[in-house]
Amino acid sequence: MKITSLLVLKCNPKGSDPIILANATDVSHFGYFQRSSVREFIVFVARTVAKRTPPGQRQSVQHEEYKVHAYNRNGLVALGFMDDHYPVRSAFSLLNQVLDEYLKNFGESWRTVQADSAQSWPYLEEALVKFQDPAEADKLLKIQRELDETKIILHKTIDSVLERGEKLDSLVEKSSDLSAASQMFYKQAKRTNQCCTLL
Repeated sequence: MKITSLLVLKCNPKGSDPIILANATDVSHFGYFQRSSVREFIVFVARTVAKRTPPGQRQSVQHEEYKVHAYNRNGLVALGFMDDHYPVRSAFSLLNQVLDEYLKNFGESWRTVQADSAQSWPYLEEALVKFQDPAEADKLLKIQRELDETKIILHKTIDSVLERGEKLDSLVEKSSDLSAASQMFYKQAKRTNQCCTLL
């Protein structure tokens, strides 16, 4: 999963080309002589997609192994160029955070901008690095990953007990912590589960 570029643009309602307010791009995974062409192509596609994303709308555009995700919030547009494996929900969560942060830092000043900004915005540069992991952008994905890791650890723990040649049945019988009723409950539950799996 890779994010190649994050941009913030101002869309003009009159139909003229969108204006780039902020741009953070990492083209280090391209060949040295391709990098300037890739940057130019990113700017071209960003303007094209931003111009064709209606206010209040989100859209994803596929181009080869990349997806361009765009979110137009009343003329202020965030775009992300990600590979095909980056989760869509995480991408839009990231774009939403970028727009929130932009408005917090710059307020409504973007409405009066008339030309592309060459000035870097440190937040966008940091976001490009930080959000390479989709779980950073999407808190639900992060929680799910943590739950999956816990489940794997639990499975490993049970498997490691069984690998030593011990059987859970014999441990239950030898246990002084379990009453006779609890041991009987375990055996009945096991028999019931075996019947269900045979059906």
